[in-house]
Amino acid sequence: MDKLSTEQPHATMAAIRSKDTKPEWIVRRGLWGRGFRYRLNHKRLPGHPDLVLRKYRTCIFVNGCFWHGHHVHLPFDDLPFTIENSACCKIPKTNRTFWVAKIRRNQERDLATQQQLARMGWHCITVWECELTPKRREQTLDSLAFTLNRIWLQDRGIKAISYPNLEEEDIQKTMAAEPMK
Repeated sequence: MDKLSTEQPHATMAAIRSKDTKPEWIVRRGLWGRGFRYRLNHKRLPGHPDLVLRKYRTCIFVNGCFWHGHHVHLPFDDLPFTIENSACCKIPKTNRTFWVAKIRRNQERDLATQQQLARMGWHCITVWECELTPKRREQTLDSLAFTLNRIWLQDRGIKAISYPNLEEEDIQKTMAAEPMK
């Protein structure tokens, strides 16, 4: 096992980017190619969403599976070793209590941010890193486009108007053309 100096873990963590990641670029190119326009990392919204589509009142968060604990349900008691890994998120065995606490804080922060955005009237969509693998990428992006269009239609859609039932006689009276003989 390597012994790290006190500066090395800090330097390693500082090198991990939170903006312009590869999964984020995939989503951005996919949405732009489908005609969606967005803003990046909006500073005035809580959580600084990765993509903000004002027309759709939607915030999109592109999350890394490891950093946000995808499919990992962390127990909220103090038993960090009862956590099971998922297919896309493996919690390290070394310094496990630190990583469990960090992922738990990230999940709690994500939930609080999405609840705050929902109270403000925004829709929140989370796209996970594992959903952007080459096999699943197009399906995920098509699903995202479908969801955005559905949100737009629900927010701005015309309410259904019910028409009165007309009897046969009323239909004959309202016809513009004369019936054929």
